[in-house]
This record gives sequence, C-alpha cells and structure tokens, in this order.
Amino acid sequence: MPSQPVRVMIVEDSLVVRRLLAHIVSRDPRLTLAAAVGSAEEALQELPRIRPDVISMDIRLPGMDGLEATRRIMAEQPTPIVVIADSVEDSSLRISMNALRAGALSVVEKPVGMETGGHERVSEMICTQLYIMSQVPVIRRRMSAARLSRPTPAPARPEPVAPQAPAMLGIAASTGGPPALAQVLGALSPQFPLPVLLVQHMGAAFMEGFASWLDGVVPLRVGIAQDGEVPRPGQVYVAPGNRHLLLAPKGVLRVTADPPVASQRPAATLLFRSMAGALGPRGLGVLLTGMGEDGALGLAEMRQAGAFTITEHESTAVVYGMPAAAVRLGGSGLSLPLPLIGPHLQQLALRATP
Repeated sequence: MPSQPVRVMIVEDSLVVRRLLAHIVSRDPRLTLAAAVGSAEEALQELPRIRPDVISMDIRLPGMDGLEATRRIMAEQPTPIVVIADSVEDSSLRISMNALRAGALSVVEKPVGMETGGHERVSEMICTQLYIMSQVPVIRRRMSAARLSRPTPAPARPEPVAPQAPAMLGIAASTGGPPALAQVLGALSPQFPLPVLLVQHMGAAFMEGFASWLDGVVPLRVGIAQDGEVPRPGQVYVAPGNRHLLLAPKGVLRVTADPPVASQRPAATLLFRSMAGALGPRGLGVLLTGMGEDGALGLAEMRQAGAFTITEHESTAVVYGMPAAAVRLGGSGLSLPLPLIGPHLQQLALRATP
C-alpha cells in the first residue's frame, strides 16, 4: 500500500453526484480528494497542476464528453482513468466501452443517492477500483487505437501448433480486457469455425452492454450465454454478470451461481477447468491482460489435458498479472503479443474446418 493516500480527481457535471463522490472518496483512508471539477475542459486545464494519481470520469458531460476527454488525457498526460457510468442507458454504455478502448482502465456503476439500496456496495466498488487502478502504469496514446500501431515484438520462438484440431475456444480477461478482446476477436473471420466462450471481469450491471458493444465491433455474433445452450460455431458466449460460465461434459453451457473463486464470479479458472474436462486436447484457451491470477490454474489444467493454450505477452498487456501467473504455473503453451493472437487463432481454427 502506498505511504501516501491516492490522489483522486473527480470529473462529474452533476453537483449532487460530484458531492456524493467527494464524500465517498473522503471516507476511504486509501484515498484523498485532489480536485472535483464539473467539465472535461476544466479537468484538462487543471490536470497539469493537480497531477492526480487516478481520475474518476463521468461519461455524459456538457461540451466535451468523457470519451474525448479520455482520449485527450491519454495523449497529453496519461493518468489512470476509472469510468463512472450510468448502467441503464445504452448510449452511456457504448460510450463507456469506447472509453475503455481509448485507454480508461475500468468502468463502475454511478451512485445515485445515499438512501438507495446497495449504496455501500457501490461506494466500496468505486473506492477499490480507484485505488487499484491508480497502481496501473499507463502509456501515452496518440490516438484511441495508438496501442495497436506500436511495433509488434516478434515471438521469441517458433510458434507451435495444436496437437489436435480444436473444437472450442475459451478466452478470458480482466483489467484492460475490452479493447484486448475487441482486437483479438476482431481479427477472426465471420466464418470462424469454433464457438467462443468468454469471461470478462466487469460489474454485473455492465455485462449486457459490454456484450452488445462487442457484438458491434467484431465480425462474430456476440451475446450473453444462457444456461442449457448448445454453443454454435462463429458465436461468442459471454459469461453473464455475477455468474460462472461452464462447459458441461455433453457440450452444453452451464450458467451457475456457485460461490466466487478467488473473489471472482465469473471465474476464468472454472471456465477453463470445465473445458479441460469436457474437451481434453480439443480445447483452445487464451488468457489476456488482467490483475490477479484468475484463469492461471484453469489454463494449466487445459494444457495438462493436452489442449493448446496462449497467453498475452508482457509487452502488450495492460496488466501482466493473469498471463504471468499462467506462465509461472506452466499453463502457457505460447506467449504472443496481442496483435498476433487473433491471426494465430484463425490459423489454428482452420484445422477444425472439414
């Protein structure tokens, strides 16, 4: 834990919500309020002077919106950004997901009042996200997709191939995941011959909006997984909010409310573990950027079952925690920079095509 509290800048146009967020931040000993401003323009003006450790960013702002503000901040003075979004408006959700693509690190639900049920839960989530994300090193981005234009490191060794034609792809991510998933899945053809099971750590209120956003930016069809579904090729099945996604031995999807694993629900480790049991060597597992170690044990079990596994290389991961844990546990069959993962998955999947 830092010796000094994390300095927070709040950007929020509503005076009521701005005061509420300031109150929430001031109560947490990990945090201190550095500034609270009502517009993106004011935030950009004050940023060089305030130099906060993390920014709480509203999305719907007068004048410049939170998406453009995120782009400008990441280009001019990179600072960790947590999006505070209204969970019920589709337009806000789309802007929030695009802000993640532009460099924001996470999105959390906006508090709506002191008397609302669940206020303490939302307050704790906001403070925890601000604290955790303040520790993430961020890079300067010239454009919203600047990370995609950086030189791609070559793989350190020749790329192996899967021992058997894969039957299904499982992919998981946490911090930094939405843009990484968009890039990987965006490199796949609309006729990708495998079903895709996906775990993304995100607040339950945002999962449907995330799936809808992803559906609009990748060639495959994307939707929230339903219990009992039979997964079909070329479709992405997203774990619902606060529910585990599993593959049953007979090839049907299971959505469960079983207890969290390592504080995560959905847990990537449970998805990968179920794929190891159901598919053995015909599984294909990918673990992308994220804090913590979720997915590492499950990916190791997939590899032990003969499946082919890929982890994101440290050179492109926003947070190398989850991929690093998989490498350490022997779960990574191949480590690739993000731009190379999608094309390699496409090549592997061709072996599944009759």
